[in-house]
Amino acid sequence: MKNIILLAAAAAALTASAKGDAVTVTLAPNPDAPMIPKEIYGQFAEHLGTCIYGGIWVGPESSIPNTDGYRNDVLGAMRELQVPVLRWPGGCFADEYHWMDGIGPKENRPRMVNNNWGGTVEDNSFGTNEFFNLCELIGCEPYLSGNVGSGTVAELAQWVEYITAEDGPMAKLRKQNGREKPWHLKYLGVGNESWGCGGNFVPEYYANVYRRYQTYCRDFDGNHLYKIASGASDYDYNWTEVMMKNAGRLMNGISLHYYTVTGWSGSKGAATKFDTDDYYWTLGKCLEIEDVVKKHCDIMDKYDPKCNVNLLVDEWGTWWDEEPGTVPGHLYQQNTMRDAMVAALSLNVFHKFTKRVSMTNIAQFANVLQSMVLTKDDQMVLTPTYYVFKMYVPHQNAQFVPLSTNSGYRQVEGGRLVPNVSATASTKDGQYTISLVNVDLDNTQDINIPLSALGKKNMTVAGEILTCTNIDDYNDFGSEKISVAPFNGAKISNGNLTLTMPAKSIITLILK
Repeated sequence: MKNIILLAAAAAALTASAKGDAVTVTLAPNPDAPMIPKEIYGQFAEHLGTCIYGGIWVGPESSIPNTDGYRNDVLGAMRELQVPVLRWPGGCFADEYHWMDGIGPKENRPRMVNNNWGGTVEDNSFGTNEFFNLCELIGCEPYLSGNVGSGTVAELAQWVEYITAEDGPMAKLRKQNGREKPWHLKYLGVGNESWGCGGNFVPEYYANVYRRYQTYCRDFDGNHLYKIASGASDYDYNWTEVMMKNAGRLMNGISLHYYTVTGWSGSKGAATKFDTDDYYWTLGKCLEIEDVVKKHCDIMDKYDPKCNVNLLVDEWGTWWDEEPGTVPGHLYQQNTMRDAMVAALSLNVFHKFTKRVSMTNIAQFANVLQSMVLTKDDQMVLTPTYYVFKMYVPHQNAQFVPLSTNSGYRQVEGGRLVPNVSATASTKDGQYTISLVNVDLDNTQDINIPLSALGKKNMTVAGEILTCTNIDDYNDFGSEKISVAPFNGAKISNGNLTLTMPAKSIITLILK
């Protein structure tokens, strides 16, 4: 009987979708609702392709306008997004990175082969000092991924000391390299993807390795480390179970990686060439992260009912085939409005789980996978995904506002249901922010939002919209087809906020 009721409800929702009925978004503010930590909007920069070299760093001698070697255009883009935290140096690169290769005079730094990503020669000109100075320049928290796969306990312990100690042999070395004061380091990852490129460990063995490594990563001179265990890949719930059981009391957080990808072998599909079925399948796969996060959280609840250990989705996003003609292994992909939809839908999901999920890091900031910016020589272009993150800035460190919608659904391959309209809301400093996503490629959506629950009269509304002519539109050098524009179509009357959303659009509304 239960299954019959669920099927009937799904059928009704699909019917409502076909009719094009108005969608009501019901806000239910709750003073006990969690905050949306700004770290939900974290970024990731790996030594992979041109993410670092050419994407963020060009060196102080470059003719490309820069500040101490960092591209001025990319610095500006990072500041506009108010990037809260940046994860570095990997990714798979982290477990082959030996930090002492990246300190001291540039001419003395040894070169290495980046075996994970195309066999590119790495000259180590961007190292510890350059990373931490970048974080200070843009005002974000550094998130360091430590080498467990090919490194030693002593190596990681000394890295922490080099960064954070006031005195001692590693502090002396740091001072010799031009940095007198310690940097601040909060987030420390003990390995990356230890089930795969980070060592191919089984969870029982890695739990013991983690226990050992974290023991010797100490707090120096008032710096307090937030220690993060290498967690599961998407559906590997056993990894989380073993880690929480065997090492949960010794960690502050555990990671989770989830990519919207068609498969790990063979073609993943082109970033810019896809049909309608591909589009909706992608959104269904993207939204499956909600069930995945919930199941990992349920396991964590069993061992940690007080939520002392956080879940960090520190790699997520779309993964398509590399663009034709680019370097194999550099994972350069274009970024269409489809990717923007994935970004918005994923962020809407993460907002629901901030009681346990404290950080996420989209992969990656520049020129790799679902990037914020693309660069070529002295040019930079902002991607549709960048604009989603910019539109969602007001949600950072705001209180989550629970809501419900009566949106219709579309059923896609695999039985997944994709709502026509997804919504999220938050409040901060007397202001309410509502973000809406109309994923329907063909139909507008009439939206009604009753405001009585907000307890405020004479509110004003302003909005921004991201949309496109074709869903496979993208921004390229000299041709920007997608950008944020003002949205003036939202009206407040008789205690209701109403608007009509164009097809394939994302809108953020600010109510004061």
